[in-house]
Amino acid sequence: MSHTSRSRAALQLSLTILITASILLGCAQKTVETSTPSSVTETQTPQAAPLPLSQQADVTILSIEENGFAHLFAYAPAKLGLTRLTSGNWSDIAPSMSPDGKHIAFASNRNGFWDIYTLDLPSGEIVQMTNTPEYDSSPTWSPDLAWLAYDSYQNGNLEIVIQSLANPQQKPINLTSSNAADYSPAWSPNGRQIAFVSDRGGDADIWLADLNKTDNRFANLSNSPQAAEDHPAWNTDGSRLAWSSSSQNIGRSGIYIWDASNPERAASWVGNGDWPAWNTSGDKIVAAVNAPNQQLLTAYTLQGQPVLLPTPLPGYLRGLLWPNISLPDPLPQAYQQSAAQTPESLWTPIVTPIADIPSKRWYVVPLNNVQAPYPELHDLVDESFNALRQRVIKEAGWDVLAGLENAYVPLTTALDPGLGDDWLYTGRAFAINSLMINAGWMAVAREDIGSQTYWRLYLRAQNQDGSQGEPIHTAPWDLNARYELNPKTYETGGKYAPVPPGYWIDFTSLAAAYGWERLPALQNWRSYYTGARLTEFAMTGGLDWYSAMLQLYPAEALLTPTPLLPPTLTPTRTPIPSSTPAPTRTPRGTLTPSLTPFPSSTPTPSPVPPSTPTPPTIIPTFKP
Repeated sequence: MSHTSRSRAALQLSLTILITASILLGCAQKTVETSTPSSVTETQTPQAAPLPLSQQADVTILSIEENGFAHLFAYAPAKLGLTRLTSGNWSDIAPSMSPDGKHIAFASNRNGFWDIYTLDLPSGEIVQMTNTPEYDSSPTWSPDLAWLAYDSYQNGNLEIVIQSLANPQQKPINLTSSNAADYSPAWSPNGRQIAFVSDRGGDADIWLADLNKTDNRFANLSNSPQAAEDHPAWNTDGSRLAWSSSSQNIGRSGIYIWDASNPERAASWVGNGDWPAWNTSGDKIVAAVNAPNQQLLTAYTLQGQPVLLPTPLPGYLRGLLWPNISLPDPLPQAYQQSAAQTPESLWTPIVTPIADIPSKRWYVVPLNNVQAPYPELHDLVDESFNALRQRVIKEAGWDVLAGLENAYVPLTTALDPGLGDDWLYTGRAFAINSLMINAGWMAVAREDIGSQTYWRLYLRAQNQDGSQGEPIHTAPWDLNARYELNPKTYETGGKYAPVPPGYWIDFTSLAAAYGWERLPALQNWRSYYTGARLTEFAMTGGLDWYSAMLQLYPAEALLTPTPLLPPTLTPTRTPIPSSTPAPTRTPRGTLTPSLTPFPSSTPTPSPVPPSTPTPPTIIPTFKP
């Protein structure tokens, strides 16, 4: 029996023993953090076998959103353009390359629920690996190809589980079992460690599970307060681990690398980006750079030197690989059919004819069955709004766009301070009612891009059975925490909140598919709630704000947007100020009253000399 076979047999035996032990421990009502095997023999990493193809090597595999769905693409800079590998009205996300370079494991909801699938690269054949109503995603391979680890939604949060590939009918074994969200596992090439993301420490950090231990198995690698880490990725020999970090005023956001040979040393920063992926030689990293409403593909050396010019991606990224593979030439029929697909237009503008409109000017049209102060939008964008509204009803199960905080705002209506040039005035923007955040039907995640802050908006799905949406992986931002009388949370404008339970719709990504862009928060949003602009989206159409306003108003109406005070009716000459005299003390009257005599019946007059005048009687004034 080969060493690999002995390892696989030992691993299966350990898992069987552990399952039995877990059942017994469950009967004893003893809480166990994990039931992952603790005595697994060390596995061998098979050598990657490049496919015998005449196409180029070092192809990147990406999961990219288009029209609200995510599909797998292949891409090689300057060699192969974006080539679609999967297609359909569903999403294929979180690809993971097998160690032998022949299969890709990924998550998909093509059958109505999120399950794990594998794609055979030479043939394009897809095989379903899990079949549960729970959310299963982010698969990662064991080095001996015998196991898959992935995150699964259990008991209200995400957990890491391990599934046997030799015996798919065997019940998955939990690596984690806690009240925290544990997700995005990455199996080390040495077979003895699994890195993953968890918020068990208060915010999203990178944790490491040691499969050789049963006690104190988990260690926090990043341990960075006020920063959220994500997407861990090992290099091919397991000597280094990369991840992405989104920092809030502490350190820098971007890609970090942790050296496994010096585990006590802090991870080093490489460059800006997200979704890091190693090349096979381990000397370069490809990543996605975030723009306000777009992502770009780039690559770095380990010293942070860029080796790939930022390349715009057509949609948001949902996974990234950089394996040493080549695609079949010619492509199999399954790939050709997907590559030939042309995404349909999600909406078409329809101009509503209205009389008496000046030439080269547009107008706003009413929105049907929408509650807002002014339920109207620009005639060129209302069809997109209506199409997005119907899509949200289908995806989320409820009509969030039926009641808006604002749509079109007339020029004569004043918004809050700082919003004098807001896109709501152009008729090309809308703002969802932000009170639904406090009601638990919306959540927002903070994303800092450069010096500006943006928000990712999530909607809670009405059906919580796994058929709508997916669990939130990113810790949301709690703006109300700044009212907790904590100076630190006040200065940062809030803090990370625990990942909320349930299934959610990424409204920001869905709105982007219909042309609606999120807007940046004002610079004072940390102390000014309205300035956060959490729920506002605009369809700019490539215009700046002033050009968009000229589509509705004549230039004269925009010349003096600041109101001027009218002059007084009777202008008077401004007097020259004089010095103010010092105040004098006001004398107080006497408080001693005098007795008033009663008049006699026969008064006796008193003669007064004519030369002496009679002084007037002074009545004292009493002040309280």
